[in-house]
Amino acid sequence: MGLKSETCSRRSCCRFFFLLSSTFTLLLLSSLPSVTSSVTYDGRAIIVNGQRRILISGSIHYPRSTPEMWPGLIQKAKDGGLDVIQTYVFWNGHEPSPGKYDFEGRYDLVRFIKLVKQAGLYVHLRIGPYVCAEWNFGGLPVWLKFVPGISFRTNNGPFKVVFPLPAPDCLNFCAHSMYANNLLMLELFVKAEMTRFTKKIVGMMKAEGLFETEGGPIILSQIENEYGPLEYEFGASGRSYAHWAANMAVGLGTGVPWVMCKQDDAPDPIINACNGFYCDYFSPNKNYKPKMWTEAWTGWYTEFGGPIAHRPVEDLAFSVARFIQKGGSFINYYMYHGGTNFGRTAGGPFIATSYDYDAPIDEYGLLRQPKWGHLKDLHKAIKMCESALVSGDPTVKSLGSYEEAHVFKSKSGACAAFLSNYNPRSFATVTFQGMHYNLPPWSISILPDCKNTVFNTARVTFQTSKMIMAPVNTNGFSWKTYIEETASYDDNSMTVVGLLEQINTTRDATDYLWYMTNVAIHPNERFLKNGQHPVLSVLSAGHAMHVFINGELSGSAYGSMENPKLTFNGNVKLKAGNNKISLLSIAVGLPNVGPHFETWNAGILGPVTLNGLNEGRRDLSWQKWSYKIGLKGESLQLHSLSGSSSVEWESAVAWNQPLTWYKTTFNAPAGNDPLSLDMASMGKGQIWINGQSIGRYWPAYKASGSCGECSYSGTYSEKKCLTNCGESSQRWYHIPRSWLHNTGNLLVVFEELGGDPTGISLVKRNVGSVCAHVNEWQPVMKNIDAYGRLELPQRSKARLMCAPGQKISSIKFASFGTPQGVCGSFQEGNCHAHKSYDAFEKNCVGQQWCSVTVFPDAFGGDPCPRVMKKLAVEAICN
Repeated sequence: MGLKSETCSRRSCCRFFFLLSSTFTLLLLSSLPSVTSSVTYDGRAIIVNGQRRILISGSIHYPRSTPEMWPGLIQKAKDGGLDVIQTYVFWNGHEPSPGKYDFEGRYDLVRFIKLVKQAGLYVHLRIGPYVCAEWNFGGLPVWLKFVPGISFRTNNGPFKVVFPLPAPDCLNFCAHSMYANNLLMLELFVKAEMTRFTKKIVGMMKAEGLFETEGGPIILSQIENEYGPLEYEFGASGRSYAHWAANMAVGLGTGVPWVMCKQDDAPDPIINACNGFYCDYFSPNKNYKPKMWTEAWTGWYTEFGGPIAHRPVEDLAFSVARFIQKGGSFINYYMYHGGTNFGRTAGGPFIATSYDYDAPIDEYGLLRQPKWGHLKDLHKAIKMCESALVSGDPTVKSLGSYEEAHVFKSKSGACAAFLSNYNPRSFATVTFQGMHYNLPPWSISILPDCKNTVFNTARVTFQTSKMIMAPVNTNGFSWKTYIEETASYDDNSMTVVGLLEQINTTRDATDYLWYMTNVAIHPNERFLKNGQHPVLSVLSAGHAMHVFINGELSGSAYGSMENPKLTFNGNVKLKAGNNKISLLSIAVGLPNVGPHFETWNAGILGPVTLNGLNEGRRDLSWQKWSYKIGLKGESLQLHSLSGSSSVEWESAVAWNQPLTWYKTTFNAPAGNDPLSLDMASMGKGQIWINGQSIGRYWPAYKASGSCGECSYSGTYSEKKCLTNCGESSQRWYHIPRSWLHNTGNLLVVFEELGGDPTGISLVKRNVGSVCAHVNEWQPVMKNIDAYGRLELPQRSKARLMCAPGQKISSIKFASFGTPQGVCGSFQEGNCHAHKSYDAFEKNCVGQQWCSVTVFPDAFGGDPCPRVMKKLAVEAICN
């Protein structure tokens, strides 16, 4: 292609890039201030203002909740014993198109960080700007894909530009020219786009005084994310990129340490950190760096077509205590609050709208008990040991085949011990410093004075809260219907020979792309006479597809997270003459992990064939195809108040009708209980409330997998402790209260497959019942007194608490003795005190919370002397 003189010349274009490459480094360095750091580190811990700290952190992603939820989430994190809030920075949310930024609403990063500061907590800011996070395209803007010559996260192509670019044809020529003649110049050009965004975020934080060196809460930053596996794959280019990213980040002069997670060779002074279910095995790459765990996975994400994973809190606490006893000093829970993938932010593909993650604070902002409470006790126990933990490496003593003690001592005389039993099946009695200790399987006991146990990871004393989804609109919704048109040829369609890739065509502005072509069928075709229909075969790179023949739905196909590619093979009803084949290709979130983002594709790439004709097989792939981006309802903005008023809706509800829009209005229910939509009766589509996108729904995609009993002991993985097998992967969809008006709320649903909208209901999430399951004797969780003593174990208390606005209405179960089972399915054991109910009915019914001391006299006497007893109780909340 020749270059127009008014656009640029080859000489002027390359002069531009020569100037860029020769000045880029000087420009970057000259703009950076000199900063004196008050946040440093050594081999024991992060040091804040001269003090070594054992830091407990939790991930809360600001776009996955609403600004109205942020203060409550942050306060609950603080109440749970956290010191730090960790969040990614989501590039594609902040820069949806080049140079056009969004830092409002759910993307108001500065406001979020200031709220963390107001709560008295620190921040770990993971700038990335690649984040993974099961987020669409890993947080990278899709528009990066269309920069000529780009290759993401490695040392080639324009991954990164500071100055305004020449026209695309000039850019393309120069990129190739520079690659051929001056690779170093190209690398400088490549690295500028990532630098530009990273500098923008750092500049915003500095302008607001948010780094700790300026009096702000940010004590740590992260550059890149889990790059180690890609570096291994890319080889020398990956190593060069990792070193460049580290140097670029440090050069920004934030005054706080930078972290690279899952990056074993992180260049100094970057701290390398661990991610995973367990990180006790991990050691930093230099002995003068602290041992950090940036992602302690509290559960796992949900995918459409997959079951829901739960991680028992006993195992999570065990993994954290094990990390601490082996010298760890920073733990971050991923996630502490997972939240919701609103809009089209979910990646994967096939990541569900819910990002609950079995976190200590659930998707709706409510405490998940006992996970939140048990971890709170763990954090308190760890903090009681802090002065000993940060003083030096532990002394390790064997206490048996599976048992050992890690003992920490400070020069001032502080002593802390962690007693471990790694056996996943058997209790162990160990002797430590002349005293006997009983350790449950797969557990660690914490002794802040090297004598008295204040916490054991397997002994949960906090109540269990069983949550329910209670309907609030028992009369249902009154729906109106608008039928989406199957695509037709018009001014908004384009026609080319062959099949187009979907992401390149839609620029990810919509999930939907129509592929349309005509097929001429001769009257002499045998299938017209014998009643046998030809077979249409369509191969697609994913993710879902609906096939329409002459405007009628002929079938659907979809892939999975493990294999997003799909094939449709189905008999199709064709008539003599002209037939229109319309294929609606549907994206379900772009991939968020892996190499070479720029090469990933979606949509119908073919071949597309008809089999069973007189001629045998007819290949339709290279005939003329017409394309329409998105749906008519999208272009009319039917999800908005103005758009929904611009068309005429039918009053009669169309059941099981594909490609149908539904709308209704409703009033917000009273109270503050979190709200959700029960979409169990629907197939697949999207939801909007007052113009705000709730996200994708897909209850028709049932979860496959192996669900069964769940034991906390033994090594955990995301395949363990699964639920929902054979049911919808996600049934309920969170509606933030702040998105609602008191009256007249507009609810719009687009259904792709066909469902029953009369089954949709509004529900509120609250506590249905609460349970306590405690031993008769428990250690006391109190600080060491002025004499260095801890109180000895005392009788336990069963504490029950319903949600605010609720009261305990009845006692469903109570047994002091040897009860069996779990909350919701308790049963009496061989030993049972017959007056077990009395104390709870007297002290708890009619109260929002109550506390009952667990001792025999409270339940009518000792039902079985010389037997270790416990109490199980379940109370109903209303």
